[in-house]
Amino acid sequence: MVGGPGAGAGGERRPRVEFLDVTKQFRQGDQTVTALQGMSFTLHDREFISLIGPSGCGKSTTLKLISGLDFPAAGEIRVDGRTVTRPSPKVGFMLQKDLLLPWRTVIENVTIGLEMRDVPKAERIEKARHLLYKYGLANFETAYPRHLSGGMRQRVALARTLAVDPDILLLDEPLSALDYQTKLKVEEELVRILQEEKKTVLLITHDIAEAVSVSDRVLVCSSRPGRIKAEMAMPFSKGHTPAQARNRPEFLDHFNALWRELEADVRV
Repeated sequence: MVGGPGAGAGGERRPRVEFLDVTKQFRQGDQTVTALQGMSFTLHDREFISLIGPSGCGKSTTLKLISGLDFPAAGEIRVDGRTVTRPSPKVGFMLQKDLLLPWRTVIENVTIGLEMRDVPKAERIEKARHLLYKYGLANFETAYPRHLSGGMRQRVALARTLAVDPDILLLDEPLSALDYQTKLKVEEELVRILQEEKKTVLLITHDIAEAVSVSDRVLVCSSRPGRIKAEMAMPFSKGHTPAQARNRPEFLDHFNALWRELEADVRV
């Protein structure tokens, strides 16, 4: 969206995350395993990117490196132009499992990050209540996680992540544990919320249809060692809900193009 929110001098969008020729290795017994090799991409302000690829290609590792929970063997990761050396308050991380604490109520789960930042109790309760109301959970603030459906739990997890107001959101397959109907519903809500909050998003997903329907761009990761082997712009994220995108006649063309890029690397 040239010239839109987040645009810099000359109408170019500001880079928020830069992944620059990154290599990541692990020790596995007596061997060194290369998870990523020479991976590069840029995530711009308020952009929604999906990263897809075969299992084991380093997608989740990529998120850990951006979040400052792990570090590369070579290359550099930058957030807002600064090399990542530790976790940043600008970056929020939402995992596949909601990880709600079962002994805490919904509102107590949402306020965890604010507590860790020593935000006064009255202020953090007010902010949590605002988020729960905004996301349709106002009547559940005193409920415990065991009383919630899977979709509601994920909305609570999203509210907890957004409560500390990160600019950049890293999503590691947050909807994959839901049944298909619930997933589609929560997907709609997730995209709406993130657009309203004007967040910059990197989503890891195995679901090609999800990637096509929610993303500005989709990056395709090769099999291990992971690198970006293809990049495709998607036309649906602006002006279409994910459900509307799936009903567009050109949706299948984009789906098939991504599948062709993935097919050679998928092992059964």
